[in-house]
Amino acid sequence: MDEYLIQLQQALEKSFGKFAKIEAALNELTLTIPAEHYLETAKTLRDDQVFAFEQLIDLCGVDFQSYGDMQWTGLRFAVVSHLLSVSKNWRLRLKVFVPNEDFPVIQSLLGVWSSANWYEREAFDLFGIIFEGHDDLRRILTDYGFIGHPFRKDFPVSGQVEMRYDAEQKRVIYQPVTIEPREVTPRIIRETSYGA
Repeated sequence: MDEYLIQLQQALEKSFGKFAKIEAALNELTLTIPAEHYLETAKTLRDDQVFAFEQLIDLCGVDFQSYGDMQWTGLRFAVVSHLLSVSKNWRLRLKVFVPNEDFPVIQSLLGVWSSANWYEREAFDLFGIIFEGHDDLRRILTDYGFIGHPFRKDFPVSGQVEMRYDAEQKRVIYQPVTIEPREVTPRIIRETSYGA
């Protein structure tokens, strides 16, 4: 690991070591914190000149249900943020697990980094994670009448409602999904003599 990342890791351990987990892999650091320390940790990472993370460059939701096709025993939803310090020239992955699977709520980082706005809206739309304190939390990628959250692992593959333009009615209509599920097997597997 690079020397500057060792310096960052030591600073993280000094400030957050009592409640956080710090992982180093592939020359990157991940700081995993409990939900109750999320907002205060973000403010410290931004304001403390030891860290100086001026920018939030990405934020996304993650659904860990049946993580890696094995029995996952941890919390289901997480919010992962990627931070950048231009002045220090280092990056950090900040991860927090959302405590309640049935009603996933976590504090918003909008007051810390304004760039969190659309990222949090996207995580809300696709995963159903609610960001407490976000002043405009509404769908950003799916239709206003869309039901469910399509990036959740328990969301049906074909969806529930389809939308199409009806030429006779001259308008868009919504109807139950009419696609018949089918299994698509690649030719390589389907034909024993493929490529021979």
